[in-house]
Amino acid sequence: MTPVLSAFYFGSVEHYRLLATHPKVIIDVGEHHMRQSYRTRTRIIGPNGPQDLCVHIAHDHGKKMPMHQVGLSYAETWREQQLHAIRTAYGKAPWTLHFIDAITELLSRKYDRLIDLDLASMRLGMEWLGLRTEVVVRENYVEFASGGRQAVSKNAGPRTAAPRPGPALHDLRTSFHPKRPLPPKVTAVAPYPQVFADRHGFVPRASVIDLVCNTGPEAVRALGVGPYLIAGPLKV
Repeated sequence: MTPVLSAFYFGSVEHYRLLATHPKVIIDVGEHHMRQSYRTRTRIIGPNGPQDLCVHIAHDHGKKMPMHQVGLSYAETWREQQLHAIRTAYGKAPWTLHFIDAITELLSRKYDRLIDLDLASMRLGMEWLGLRTEVVVRENYVEFASGGRQAVSKNAGPRTAAPRPGPALHDLRTSFHPKRPLPPKVTAVAPYPQVFADRHGFVPRASVIDLVCNTGPEAVRALGVGPYLIAGPLKV
């Protein structure tokens, strides 16, 4: 089945494990934006333990808004703060020098919309890992009725009726949340080397940044997936 996911910012290793095991995924950008989710944050592991890096969005005055309409705010220096935090966390990681320029370049751009930043970070992670998963972005909200069939909601955002593919779509939009455990239907990534494991042990569900900076060309193997969706080995 084709997973339907929410957008994510430098997604977790579990996000990328899922991408690596499916030929196609759908990113629903018609759903309402949800605060304190992976849409606006990613988790790195620093000297003091897990640290969430948060994207600042334009003030919406409490209005519910579909993801593809959410703007970004640059009133504060959150991009510079994130880059400093990444350099501090992974300054001693063995592969950071191979990825820090791409991270710096992405964070130096001023995207108008949150979704543009999220998709750019997602594709950068896929490029690092050599994933060739097809990513389909849908602005029309994908709603699932009972029995797993796709339906068309009357609520958030502009919607248009779409063909019902039945059980061919798998709704995983609520399966990834930084403050909730992974559900059984999402496979966790096994422990891999981390810079501060001697202090904190292995910290799960970290950002793809953590994975590549710590494991380099072994990143795909660390995901625990077969090679059939991989375009080639990670080049560093």
